Amino acid sequence: MTEHEDFSALLNEFEREHPGQGNKLPQVGERVRGRIVSIGSELAFVDLGVKAEAVIDIAELTDTEGAMPQVGDSIESVVLSRDDLTGTLTLGGGHGRAVHDAAGLEQAFSNGIPVEGTVSTVTKGGLEVQVAGVRGFCPASQVDNRFVDDLEGFIGQKLSFRITKFEGGRRPNLVLSRRALLDEEARRQAEELRTRLEVGLVLKGKVTSVKDYGAFVDLGGLEGMVHVSELAYGRGTRPQDVLSPGQDVEVAVLRIEKSDNPAKGERIALSIRALTADPWQDAEQRFPVGTAIKGTVTRLQPFGAFVEVEPGLEALVPVSELGTGRRVSHPKEVLNPGDAIEATVIAVDAARRRLTLSLDAAAHTEAADIEAWRSKPKPKAQESVGSFGELLRESMNKAKPRK
Repeated sequence: MTEHEDFSALLNEFEREHPGQGNKLPQVGERVRGRIVSIGSELAFVDLGVKAEAVIDIAELTDTEGAMPQVGDSIESVVLSRDDLTGTLTLGGGHGRAVHDAAGLEQAFSNGIPVEGTVSTVTKGGLEVQVAGVRGFCPASQVDNRFVDDLEGFIGQKLSFRITKFEGGRRPNLVLSRRALLDEEARRQAEELRTRLEVGLVLKGKVTSVKDYGAFVDLGGLEGMVHVSELAYGRGTRPQDVLSPGQDVEVAVLRIEKSDNPAKGERIALSIRALTADPWQDAEQRFPVGTAIKGTVTRLQPFGAFVEVEPGLEALVPVSELGTGRRVSHPKEVLNPGDAIEATVIAVDAARRRLTLSLDAAAHTEAADIEAWRSKPKPKAQESVGSFGELLRESMNKAKPRK
């Protein structure tokens, strides 16, 4: 039995099990999902649930590491063409099809099939792209679905485009769009992500832009924002200092707020901080009372000075603990923001996120020694050797004459 006969038998079995289905054929350019039913030496046969054969080149299924789906696996692809004689549908990845002549370009344009092209140079207003030996033009606004400041980085790259304008003749006129394909892929990814999006979900994304108030992250079709307060534990973290456009990050979903405007979609609040350890979690074990620690003064208040011991963990030196043998009315008399200091832990309460320090370590050491002496068990008093009266009585008895 040949591969085609085998596929026909499977198709007939599907029709018996699903009567009334399989009449509507997908159109060229339409994205479809199907199940691999057999794999040959060059082609794989795919069941789309319609009364027509669908085949896909093995090369389209093989990834960069040489792995490929197996019989029974589901795949998603695009209808590249339909044979008018046999009705066979040819599928592809939808990421760009290599064409070899003007006729292939015209067919790709008519059917909306992506084509592969190599960027040759940057021209005024866009890119010059070589497609099947024909010079095409991709406007700067159609190169990406985000603003690109420098197009030089695209030179030499082989990319996929959709032909938006085709004029035949001895010198065909070709206008291309890469953005159209990126937008389509983003919409598909957004639909898939919405089916599983929920608070607490951890996702990988890419930073798209950084602002003073936070950073925007592309989650794959949907965009969320990490507010500056959710970047890291601690005060004063600037988004520009820790993130940059194009950086890969891992985030947790904090909130999903539906918008009244369907065009804007949902607002997704993200957090990077939620995926890192809370520095207060084991503060009592790491900073017991009496520990000498170093820190940096972050700000001054009339009641004391705040000191960053480590990122996300800030301690307080009360104004009463700033003096080393003298009275201090305000922290500014002895400290300035940015000063590096060494202090002693005098109290720690991780539950209330409070760590209290003192600059007067000697006083606390002396007080601790006194308290330790007071609490130390005292030895019992020795037996008295006798009072003066007892000594006098004993002496008088010795002086009496014996009878």
